[in-house]
Amino acid sequence: MTDPDLFRAVLGRFASGITVITMCDADGTPHGMTVSAFSSLSLEPPLVLVCIANDATMAPLVANGSSFAVNVLSAGQEAMSRRFAGRVDDRFAGVGFQHGKLGNPILDEVLASLECRIVARHPSGDHTIVVGAVEQAAAHEGKPLLYYRGGYAVLER
Repeated sequence: MTDPDLFRAVLGRFASGITVITMCDADGTPHGMTVSAFSSLSLEPPLVLVCIANDATMAPLVANGSSFAVNVLSAGQEAMSRRFAGRVDDRFAGVGFQHGKLGNPILDEVLASLECRIVARHPSGDHTIVVGAVEQAAAHEGKPLLYYRGGYAVLER
């Protein structure tokens, strides 16, 4: 069995983009959380996956929801990433966003966004892998915000 500290150190050497996953509850209240465990899954049909910790505050909403949005953060949005990763009562207070086609919050000034219908959930370890079928997508110019070795980084070129 791999030592947990070594495993974490090895994974920390894999640079990843930063996303904020957003949804609305049954009352229409927006919710969101920072997620770095995001990946494309399939081009045909267009599918993505996100991994949500089972103890995350949004886990019950994700378990029962029908759709979500993926907001890919740009280089200038480190504060946004920290806000949605922290324990903030109203993460959306003062945050600009629009509702997308499926009703999920699309954050202002993101590098890209996807709106997805949930098509599968797979419990695995201490996370749930959530598969989404992409129904709406948008891409904008800019540089990505990255996560590397426990901290934020920006692409230099």
